[in-house]
Amino acid sequence: MKEEISKVLSMMQEGKIDSDKASELINALKEKQTAHTLQTVQTMGKSDYSKKLSSTSGGYLDKTLKIRVTSQEKDNININLPIKLVKAVLGAGHSIASNIPQAAKYVKDLDIDMLIDAIENELAGQIIDIRSGEEDTVTVVIE
Repeated sequence: MKEEISKVLSMMQEGKIDSDKASELINALKEKQTAHTLQTVQTMGKSDYSKKLSSTSGGYLDKTLKIRVTSQEKDNININLPIKLVKAVLGAGHSIASNIPQAAKYVKDLDIDMLIDAIENELAGQIIDIRSGEEDTVTVVIE
């Protein structure tokens, strides 16, 4: 499923689909995964599935979300956040940044729901790459 979501995000970055369509596709993939997970839990038994889940997802939560903003005026921002923290405060942080005039222009194009989907599906690598005509860039990477 990670590969499929990664492909959807790539299609959005390339401009082949818009963020609404990408969100629809990711939601459909998540519904498919949920149905598969329910079937797996029923087949394996709840306690066996919980053990499997905890052994595979711990490493992902130790990764870091890296946000890089560069502007033509050299107002550069480098932020490194643990995924555990990001998952807890992502939506609130975007709202705050959107209300700060100096930061609003950089975060207005970030699709927070896509970021949350990416985190919940344990995607790694570059998930956002925004470049303006004035050579301002916003890059979000999970490593």
